[in-house]
Amino acid sequence: SALYGDMKLADVLPEVSKAGCVGLDIWGRQHATHREQVDEMGVDAFAGMLQKFNVKLRCSTRYPLGPFGLQPEMPVAKRLGAELIVVASRGPKNVVGAEAKKGVARFLELMKPHADAAAEHGITIAIENHANALLASPDSIRYFAELNRHPALGVAFAPHHLHETVELMPGLIRGLGAGNLPFIYLQEHGIGSKKTVAKEIELEQLPGYGTLDYHPILKALREIGFTGCAEIFMHPTPRGVPMLPTPGKITAAINKSRAHIEGLLKEVNK
Repeated sequence: SALYGDMKLADVLPEVSKAGCVGLDIWGRQHATHREQVDEMGVDAFAGMLQKFNVKLRCSTRYPLGPFGLQPEMPVAKRLGAELIVVASRGPKNVVGAEAKKGVARFLELMKPHADAAAEHGITIAIENHANALLASPDSIRYFAELNRHPALGVAFAPHHLHETVELMPGLIRGLGAGNLPFIYLQEHGIGSKKTVAKEIELEQLPGYGTLDYHPILKALREIGFTGCAEIFMHPTPRGVPMLPTPGKITAAINKSRAHIEGLLKEVNK
């Protein structure tokens, strides 16, 4: 929902099926206002709205809560039918080698009670590999794959934050395997995610608009039997504004990207 910024949920939900999506990932401030809109109307009212528009909530993205503050969100997510909560990691930043292994091991230990609670609610916590975080470097992702044993904990894989090591992404995906990879962003790095530029340059973060070759990524996903959620994504600048002026124009851009990915999938499956 971050692509639709501060638009009303009543205007966003009808676009889910139009965009060929299996469901909704709901975002809040600073990237959107939709999670706050849920709080304003009440969970039951939002559940009714989802039913009205025949939309399934698949994910709640809750970066402001942090990985150790997610438990209040879990019963809400369960009530609304979501099976994923996405959040960032916590710990020493941008670590590699032995420091990465130590930091990831400590983080996974601290996450155990939260992952246990998520499992009780039928939810998986997906930790995004994000710049300037614990889970950032290729080493940290590899150690997550090696050390994580909790079925309710995985990675929200973000190519956008691995743009300096593009060639490593397929191997990282294979190393994680389907069990550690419940979620992937289909977004590439672009200056428009942090700087005001012409709209056509900003949109280059989207599949089919930029230059990232998704063939190796999709091939790796196919090889591991990926069954998680794949999300066409970008960051408008400034944060929190809609990607384009109207819901219909945003949905059309998503569909262009989806067509690009589906065309590549046909080639990968040959």
